[in-house]
Amino acid sequence: MEYPHLVIFVPFILSSIISMNSCKRVNVILFILDDLRPSLGCYGDDNAYTPNIDQLAKDSIIFSHSYAQQALCAPSRNSFLTSRRPDTLSLYDFYSYWREVAGNFTTLPQFFKDNSYTTMSIGKVFHPGISSNYSDDQPYSWTFPPFHPKSEIYKDSKVCITKDNPFPQSNLVCPVETKLQPDGTLPDIESTYEAIQFLQRTRLSGIPFFLAVGFHKPHIPLKYPKHFKKFHPLDKVLLPNQRRKPPGLPIVAWNPWTDLREREDVKELNISFPFGVIKDKQARLIIQSYYAAVSYVDDLIGLILKEIIHLQLDKTTVIGLIGDHGWSLGEHGEWSKYSNFDIATRVPLILKIPGLSDRNLKINDYNTVDVPVELVDLFPTLVDATGLQSIRQCGSKSKTTKLCTEGKSLLPLIMNALNNGTKKEERYFALSQYPRPGEYPTLKPNSDKPKLKEIKIMGCSIRTERFRYTEWCGFQNFSINWRDTKACELYDHYLDPMENLNLSEDKIYFEIRKELSNMLRLQWNTY
Repeated sequence: MEYPHLVIFVPFILSSIISMNSCKRVNVILFILDDLRPSLGCYGDDNAYTPNIDQLAKDSIIFSHSYAQQALCAPSRNSFLTSRRPDTLSLYDFYSYWREVAGNFTTLPQFFKDNSYTTMSIGKVFHPGISSNYSDDQPYSWTFPPFHPKSEIYKDSKVCITKDNPFPQSNLVCPVETKLQPDGTLPDIESTYEAIQFLQRTRLSGIPFFLAVGFHKPHIPLKYPKHFKKFHPLDKVLLPNQRRKPPGLPIVAWNPWTDLREREDVKELNISFPFGVIKDKQARLIIQSYYAAVSYVDDLIGLILKEIIHLQLDKTTVIGLIGDHGWSLGEHGEWSKYSNFDIATRVPLILKIPGLSDRNLKINDYNTVDVPVELVDLFPTLVDATGLQSIRQCGSKSKTTKLCTEGKSLLPLIMNALNNGTKKEERYFALSQYPRPGEYPTLKPNSDKPKLKEIKIMGCSIRTERFRYTEWCGFQNFSINWRDTKACELYDHYLDPMENLNLSEDKIYFEIRKELSNMLRLQWNTY
């Protein structure tokens, strides 16, 4: 290696967990990967090389259809760390702190801290800056000051060298020699060793811990140790079938990937705004480096998992792994996040619960829950997985209730999957949303990342087991005007899993669209 030194309290479920160690409370480790779509071997992606996460998944439950509530870092993290939806937090950008503008809500780590856990944040957990009060929500959420790797200050430094340009640039694609980087390291390497040291220090204390480790990759720039490219040969990189804006896609739904256009190697391509297409050669380089960055983080996670076993913590520690949202790799001609598509909102959600998820293990397969779930479900699920008192549903008083959830515990679904049961007769769905400053893509205001005062349209989306349905509606004063519908999208995943064919105007799907529209509005108004 190239490294320098439904809220449901289920008693019989909890008895299975608690029995793993009757003398000790259960620890929690949560891995958060920035911009990670389900590009993992355990999710069936043949292009992925992720042996360590795949091995973790063997002892875990995989949620194959887990969705972020907004495909943008700060709103998504605020959402799943408070178990409140973006509308409740009134935050869709980076520029406000929810405790000041929405409510003094208890966070996931704060809940464990209040229950006598040692809590620690390493790397990117809360989004840095004003959205977490420039403190990662300290002192509310964490026992100790959060750790941020020193080398993160070099995130956008001109260190990227290509065959075509020997002068260092600030590029999108940036495989590097680690030892030649400033301080001779990279941020996620620093975070990994800090996490290992935390585990070594904390193991002997006898106090249960909640450790959140936030990896910066595969977020852009795609800067990673270059030897990870060997797992993803360029001639094996596959391009999406649909690499242009689909004919039926409403313009308001399009994201023009403004963040990529700011990178020097992308600027040199002179791609027209907003619908220009990245050519095949550069597209393959981006896809290769995305997968290589994921392999890099997988390797680091493997070091932490190895230490967990070495310290004999594996039998008493719940482990979760998630992405904060997905990322487009040229599908629909789009890159990055900033949309309501599956490719932007779908994320990995893997939970290892000792005494529970390691039952009935399959030799060559994974224990999988295949109905839609949401990242707002993470908070209540981790609470139940540790045997602590379940969190109640927020209901109509969400904005005035300090501790509650707008999600649901997933433990009943986990038990059902492990017992090879059939799912209950209820409809499963996930809600996501994305704001726009107008109907047409713009650079100013940035239609990918509009500020609160600039938002004029909200895209509200529901994902059922078969369909994705989205309505783009007028938005003013933090309120959605359902009577002012700008555009609709309807995708049938049985026929079109990549969401290339918008069926919202198809007469055959008229009744389905009507039903999904009613369902979307009913569920949206529930929260």
